[in-house]
Amino acid sequence: MNNFNDILELLKKYGTYIHLGERLYDMELAAIEIDRLHEAGLIDNAVYARAKIVLNHEHEKELKHPLKLTKWRKE
Repeated sequence: MNNFNDILELLKKYGTYIHLGERLYDMELAAIEIDRLHEAGLIDNAVYARAKIVLNHEHEKELKHPLKLTKWRKE
């Protein structure tokens, strides 16, 4: 698990699909879903820790340099 897309693929294995239209919001919701999977015992501590590290890193990166993929995103 090395990037945000890997996190989304992990969540899809458990039936969770995330697309809110804003990458930052997608990351925040993914973090909540990862927490819930861990609390339910569906993912182990190692996967949980790696996912949280990746999400935190990607979240910080997005805050510094947001992707400008959508034309309706406010500048």
